[in-house]
Amino acid sequence: MDTTQTEQKHWPGNNRSPHLKEEQVEAVSPWKDAMRQLMKNKLAVAGIVIIVFFIAVAIFAPLLSGYSYDETHLQNRLQAPSSEHWFGTDDLGRDTFSRIAYGARISLWVGFFAVTGALFFGTLLGIIAGYYGRWIDMLISRIFDIMLAFPSILLAIAIVAILGPSLQNALIAIAIINIPIFGRLVRSKVISLREEEYIMAAKAQGMKNGRIILHHILPNSLAPIIVQATLGFGTAILEAAALGFLGLGAQAPMPEWGKMLSDSRQYIQTAPWTVLFPGFSIMLVVLGFNMIGDGLRDALDPKMKN
Repeated sequence: MDTTQTEQKHWPGNNRSPHLKEEQVEAVSPWKDAMRQLMKNKLAVAGIVIIVFFIAVAIFAPLLSGYSYDETHLQNRLQAPSSEHWFGTDDLGRDTFSRIAYGARISLWVGFFAVTGALFFGTLLGIIAGYYGRWIDMLISRIFDIMLAFPSILLAIAIVAILGPSLQNALIAIAIINIPIFGRLVRSKVISLREEEYIMAAKAQGMKNGRIILHHILPNSLAPIIVQATLGFGTAILEAAALGFLGLGAQAPMPEWGKMLSDSRQYIQTAPWTVLFPGFSIMLVVLGFNMIGDGLRDALDPKMKN
């Protein structure tokens, strides 16, 4: 008996501490593994640096710029970049760098608001359509098809024309036109998940539909939603700039980058800096979000891993 107890006592499997098991589980965490994969992607890291830079510029705009974005000096109109005005001045003598810095706040807010609204309503409708199916799925899917039948920018123009030109109405329009993108993505994911064995087992145990959706369906649908949301940031900023360029978005004197391009397009030959810097800012922000989105897609897709 003593020999048996001794062997059991010194058997390697009996000496494993619970902390070791926790470390093993933590080591294979899919989200931490995805973050490690993301940090190995040089383009994704470059995109993160770009977005963090613009976020810092937006937060510290009053400290970085020595002028207010609506401060006019007609005697200094259309001045070239200099030590006093880093990005030059526009047709009203306003400091272009200050307007770019304050405009970063508007563009990032546009992306956040539009993507958050589209993500919430699109995910909700997509889960309802994919999980319950039947006539609910048919009705929601047909609404998505009708919205996607129109070019997104034309649909946004139509919505803003009905609501009236303003930044808030442009945000609402951008959020609405992006709902079907998230909705169809989530619907397809939910349809593939609802037939899984663990979902069927949960139903057999009497688990309510709401709990199944919150605890099983939604967590397993997060990966494509996160990727689409990241890519959607860049798309929303670009659409807001397009509406601003057409005069349907932010109104003067707000320093929205698309509006700045519209106001300066007639000076593209005599004062090209008034167009170059807002356009370059839009390009960098959209590029940054797209690089992060591509990196997240590769990191969260099991097929892309070695």
